[in-house]
Amino acid sequence: MKKLNIYITKQIIIGFLLVSFSLMSIIWLSQSLRFLDLIASKGISTGIFIELTSLLMPRIFTILAPISLFAAVLFVYNRMLSDRELVVMKAAGISPWQLAKPSIFIGSLLVFANIYVLNIGIPKAENAFNDLEWKVKNNISHLMFREGEFTTLQPELTVFITTHEDDGTVGGILINDERTPQKKSTTTAEKGIIIKTEKGPRIVLINGTRQEISLKDNQFSSVNFTKYSVDFGIKGTKSRRKDSVRVRSFSELMGALDDSSLPQTERYKWFIEGNKRITTPLLSIVYALLGCTGLLISNFNRRGQTKTIALSLTSVIFIQALDLISGNLASKNLAWLILMYLNVIIPFVFCIILLLLPGKPEHHRNNHKPVSGEDDA
Repeated sequence: MKKLNIYITKQIIIGFLLVSFSLMSIIWLSQSLRFLDLIASKGISTGIFIELTSLLMPRIFTILAPISLFAAVLFVYNRMLSDRELVVMKAAGISPWQLAKPSIFIGSLLVFANIYVLNIGIPKAENAFNDLEWKVKNNISHLMFREGEFTTLQPELTVFITTHEDDGTVGGILINDERTPQKKSTTTAEKGIIIKTEKGPRIVLINGTRQEISLKDNQFSSVNFTKYSVDFGIKGTKSRRKDSVRVRSFSELMGALDDSSLPQTERYKWFIEGNKRITTPLLSIVYALLGCTGLLISNFNRRGQTKTIALSLTSVIFIQALDLISGNLASKNLAWLILMYLNVIIPFVFCIILLLLPGKPEHHRNNHKPVSGEDDA
């Protein structure tokens, strides 16, 4: 029996890894499209781009893991049933409950993995993502400008940088500013320092010349300076985002109802997110049971198990939809919170009962018609 459990467990793990890797690769590629503009406009390196997009994966994993496990379990048990392996095992006296143990074991492991990801992995990843995104969007000097290229920060503001120095300054600067109506200016400087302010980033120019022409009366002026600052007019944030519920700890979320500093809608939102960190991991074991229960308790059919598979798939879709609906309803009225837990508990208990019921003997139809005299023989 131990070898049999190991055999089924290996098959499920291999299927789970293949499905998870495929789905997460597709999602990663789709999410990456959101950040392609950062490569074009900010000139970020490939390493930062990969790091930025990879930090989104923990939250995607918690969504895809239960679905991937369901697909793997359904495929493995259906293949074993088609190859008559389950028929032989049942004939040898192995109960559906014993055959379902590998799925329950992997589902249980995935429950603990999702608990870790939801409560530790995602908050860390979200904090790191917000830090990195803030740095990129607030235009660190080596990300804002590329050497030897004109950078258009706004439709009327263009900046050219010759070199990036080792001390963080930039050299050989040219700024063409047409933001002021009826006036154009061109500023050149030997070097500059980019600083961040509450109003956004600006550059302090050192040893340069500012030339300005008035379009109204064609007056031209030129001024030499030793120090001059230019505001880029790009709004920056004082700090990175900290309001996302995903970065909050479990204790903060569950205690949100007693936090009078938060508006009622936010308190409900936080509290529901805390409860989701309990129910979401449990979906893994529920989906694993839904993937194997129908195939284990049904009789073998040479025409396939289309109806059983369709019923299992419909059940998963219904539970997933009800999970989203119950969360939205509970955020408005906490009385609906019980629906989130019933959505997990009822299918779990139902599958366990079906697996523990005494199995029915396999019935094989015999289409062979007796010939004359066969009954008397």
